[in-house]
Amino acid sequence: MSPWTCASLITIAGAVGGVANALLTDNGFIRPRWIHNIWCPGVISNVLIGALSAFSSWAFYGSGASIELSQLSERSAISLRFSALAGAFFVGVAGARWLTNEVDKKLLRESVVEVSKKNIATIECEQMVKGPARQVLSAVEQA
Repeated sequence: MSPWTCASLITIAGAVGGVANALLTDNGFIRPRWIHNIWCPGVISNVLIGALSAFSSWAFYGSGASIELSQLSERSAISLRFSALAGAFFVGVAGARWLTNEVDKKLLRESVVEVSKKNIATIECEQMVKGPARQVLSAVEQA
């Protein structure tokens, strides 16, 4: 198998991991946008980060690390195991999850800033925090 085919399959597995992360989070398939000067990447960025994470992990630490591109000949054979594809999928999920968590953390910090500017009852606050970070910020703004 060609090293480029292997790299493509690993990258696709990581991109699918990014899609899986978008499905697993409360944000879903949102478009990239700015909220309060905070970049909310959306599903497109999840897919790109998942693909990049999986390819990087495979190229640095996986079976891709042993491929010498300048020494390739038509007779050299490169194998790709299912475990590498499964690992690429999970690295894609983890890379996209990291990005999602960082954005959610920034949104929650902004929510705290907004709450500190308003006089909100404790009962209202308890109801507001039940949801994704983006919805928490939106609920605080509306209060």
